[in-house]
Amino acid sequence: MGSLWHITTLLLLRSCTPGFSMHDGIVGGKVSIPHSRPYMVYIRGSRVLCDGFLVREDFVMTAAHCYTNRHLLVYLGVDDTKLLPDGIAVQPIPHPNFIPNTPGHDIMLLKLKTPATLNKNVKTINLPKTDNLKHGILKDCMVMGWGMQHYDRNSPSRFLKEANVTLLDSKNCETTDTLCSEGKTGPAMGDSGGPLVCGNVAQGIVSYNKYESNGFNRTRYTDISHYLPWIHREMNSSTLQQHETWKGNLDKLI
Repeated sequence: MGSLWHITTLLLLRSCTPGFSMHDGIVGGKVSIPHSRPYMVYIRGSRVLCDGFLVREDFVMTAAHCYTNRHLLVYLGVDDTKLLPDGIAVQPIPHPNFIPNTPGHDIMLLKLKTPATLNKNVKTINLPKTDNLKHGILKDCMVMGWGMQHYDRNSPSRFLKEANVTLLDSKNCETTDTLCSEGKTGPAMGDSGGPLVCGNVAQGIVSYNKYESNGFNRTRYTDISHYLPWIHREMNSSTLQQHETWKGNLDKLI
């Protein structure tokens, strides 16, 4: 499996990991209408910039390789990264089978320590209900983020950008838990963890790029539907813990 990871991870680090290329960008993308993607989440840490998306008032979903330290903050309702609201601290829950620098299981939940207040600029996005592989290739998909805009220089976008992508047959995606697209349009450095949205449903998570012999980038997305049991188990477990804490405090008062 290690040989498959000769790729460009889309993490934006202050000092780039040796061997990873900076030559990628959202080619053909456009600036999103302000706050038209209210589920988008901007994520910052001491050495990382990533994207994510709000799936419940108290949970953000992103890529597990964004977990470079425990000091992550998420920012909701962002359009312009020069005008950030107060950040929210989170509890990272990376998939237990994820191994850094190895493809597969690149998914993480971030439990918000202060639940989001939903409004016109902050909303959740739906997750798939069934396994994508049972229903063929998804259509009408797009990716979005605040990542690099140019091939040849460090140029994160100040404003949210988006681009349409066409998915390939899943048999071309190397691992069983990924979806993929290919071309000169797609996510870039700094777009890790953002959603692959098809028909207003978050179907994938931006994971990594790999250069192909035809000169195109092939982008891999973690297939969210592959992890639905784990996602629901973790989110329901959190709800149960909150209920038990509330009940215990009530018992003390009584």
